[in-house]
Amino acid sequence: MDTMQKLAVPISIVVAGALIAGAVFFVNMNNATAGPADPGSGVVAEEIRGVQPDDHILGNPNAKLVIVEFSDTECPFCKQFHGTLHRVIEEYGGSGEVAWVYRHFPLPQLHPNAPKQAEALECAAELGGNELFWRYTDLLYQTMPQTGLDMGAYDVTGRSARTDGGQLVDMAAELGMDTAAFQSCLDSGKYESRVELDWNEAVAAGGRGTPHSIIIVDGEQIPIEGAQPFEVVKGIIDTLL
Repeated sequence: MDTMQKLAVPISIVVAGALIAGAVFFVNMNNATAGPADPGSGVVAEEIRGVQPDDHILGNPNAKLVIVEFSDTECPFCKQFHGTLHRVIEEYGGSGEVAWVYRHFPLPQLHPNAPKQAEALECAAELGGNELFWRYTDLLYQTMPQTGLDMGAYDVTGRSARTDGGQLVDMAAELGMDTAAFQSCLDSGKYESRVELDWNEAVAAGGRGTPHSIIIVDGEQIPIEGAQPFEVVKGIIDTLL
């Protein structure tokens, strides 16, 4: 039995859950709105990259099953799904069979601050590696209300409008980072292209909202749309392992 046949029942659960809960921020490239998920065909439009050396990963990089999540730090459903994927790693990460890769999918039409926040995550990774990337990501999701951070420190272009930074720098300080180096990294815009690469990849793969995740297993790629509950994600994983 091939992977898609095995997934017939779990995928139907995902479809039903998405239609009922609408647990995804929907994006139209011309006019972004919040709305229910379109579960799609269960096939990626264009395959994404496998695990890369510079990916942000929790778990075994050589795991049989890898969940690649494309996320927006100001999306409340992404915040919810962030906790779900932490539960997944707590349950399966120890065996080395499942890993989680985080990639960026900011939706500036809905969340104008999200692209700069994505760059901040990359700056954290530059200064402290994979561990500090995840600590900063966790803190950002924990700290940020659904209305987003106070980003008054940045002008409409997303560039720093004052030298003392703002909450992104404050959080860097809370985690013991060199705040001057962090501020310099953030002001430079050096990671705009990295964020754009992830964004373009998500769109090409069929991502229409956040969170958008793709499971890579046995050479196949299966999209999972929206903030699916832990029980649904667990059911899919158990079917595939």
